[in-house]
Amino acid sequence: MKKFLLLLVCCIAGAVSAQNRPKLVVGIVVDQMKMEYLYRFQSDFSDNGFRRLMNNGYTFHNMHYNYMPTYTAPGHASIYTGTTPVNHGIVGNEWFSRALGKETYCTDDASVQTVGEGTPEEGAMSPKNLLATTITDELRLSTNFKGKVIGISIKDRGAILPAGHFANWAFWYSKIGNFISSTFYGEKLPEWVNEFNAQKGYLNYLNKGWNLLKPIAAYDESLADNNPYEGKLYKAEQPVFPYDLKAMYEKNDAGVLRSTPFGNDYVADFAKVAIEKEALGKDSITDFLAVSFSSTDYVGHLLGPRSMELQDTYLRLDLTIADFLNYLDKTVGKDNYLVFLTADHAGAENARFLNDHKYNVTNVETKEIRAALKKFSSNAFGEDLVLNYSNFNLFFNKEIIKNKGLELPKVKQAFKDFLMTQPQVKRVYTEEEILANSGGDYYLNFIAKGYDVTQNGDLIILDKPGYIEYGPTGTSHGTTYSYDTHVPCIFYGWNIKKGETHDKKEITEIAPTLAQKIKITMPNSTESKVLSEVLDK
Repeated sequence: MKKFLLLLVCCIAGAVSAQNRPKLVVGIVVDQMKMEYLYRFQSDFSDNGFRRLMNNGYTFHNMHYNYMPTYTAPGHASIYTGTTPVNHGIVGNEWFSRALGKETYCTDDASVQTVGEGTPEEGAMSPKNLLATTITDELRLSTNFKGKVIGISIKDRGAILPAGHFANWAFWYSKIGNFISSTFYGEKLPEWVNEFNAQKGYLNYLNKGWNLLKPIAAYDESLADNNPYEGKLYKAEQPVFPYDLKAMYEKNDAGVLRSTPFGNDYVADFAKVAIEKEALGKDSITDFLAVSFSSTDYVGHLLGPRSMELQDTYLRLDLTIADFLNYLDKTVGKDNYLVFLTADHAGAENARFLNDHKYNVTNVETKEIRAALKKFSSNAFGEDLVLNYSNFNLFFNKEIIKNKGLELPKVKQAFKDFLMTQPQVKRVYTEEEILANSGGDYYLNFIAKGYDVTQNGDLIILDKPGYIEYGPTGTSHGTTYSYDTHVPCIFYGWNIKKGETHDKKEITEIAPTLAQKIKITMPNSTESKVLSEVLDK
């Protein structure tokens, strides 16, 4: 009897111990998702996707980014490191690096090669430019590298940056139609990846084409199917349904899948196979799967936030998430996995759409800004002193300035004065002002948190709200304003109570919250502020 009781106590203790951490953490990042989409499209969602997460998880309705620029790569890096570009170093998707004197892509790494069937350029990627550790890195360290970490996305940056420095694998989609990786992770793809690629599942989606999921009357939250604020998908004659994706593929390549909702489906297909073949969540050591759904961003940029195409993409993503949650229930177990869902940034309204409704804003294309800067410089100084303008950053050619005997502070002030005459410009900050930030300027706080002195510009420009540096159709993002910073954040599953809050939160609180939740070390550069609502018993 005593032996039986002792055995029973040990079993109970073992079960309690196993519950200290979930078997699997799943991070879901939806590219360019506004919190507002969860409200606007709610009546058309199923009960088992976004609604399931919101009804049974904990929803942070007022989650925001706390830095500029609000782009994809900094967003993913900030979610997973719990800090901002000033610390993690990912200051854009691509940027002109002051230290290197050339354009830099966020995950470029010339020391590694493509693994799998993709172009050489597509696979020469790694997390080497990421300066801070991620929550996924800390999981690997805390489990003595026994817990697996895998990152998956259509975009290389959406897979690599969340997976961190110590990941088992990161996989991303190539224009050939395969999921590929780099020699940073291994010399050859796992056999299950080769088997998946050999099936060419992307063709199943492209051959079907893209039509509306529901009757057109259901899309009354969007503008007409053909409206002046939409771009054209792969040179389609009109931006209207149905789309012949097979014909587009035959004229282009498998990258066509990216700009359709089926890019998200294909990522989910691959993620489910990864869970099975890598045995994620099958033992008591916590694993981490980082999934980024990127097709929402491609569709948003091209067709805009009020298009039927975007609404249809979210209705389909809702079903994809529902199916993925059901898969997790069956393979990992309902009480064994922890999910968080958020976005890497939100997105602006189309400025011309707003202007047509009597809001005095418009779009300004980057090439127009560059031309205006060049003209001003030539008139004021007799030469073009601008080395580069991109991502709201202006870099001066200091060699020319020195050779002409000009004083850099006076040059900066002259350009600052000129830029302040431009209709779209709200503020212009110099490097000195950014580095001397005292915390009293709301907008400067955003810029300072996104500024790396070795990589960013001599001047940073902040546009007025509503203006957008982009073309006349579709949309973009990148600013300090709520339409770019306000994103969803939902925790669901293992040890998460049902609830919601409307208190303002910051995206950098997700990673340290996860660290506290699953009892591991926090990422090394995090500010360590946590979302206590999902930590309370």
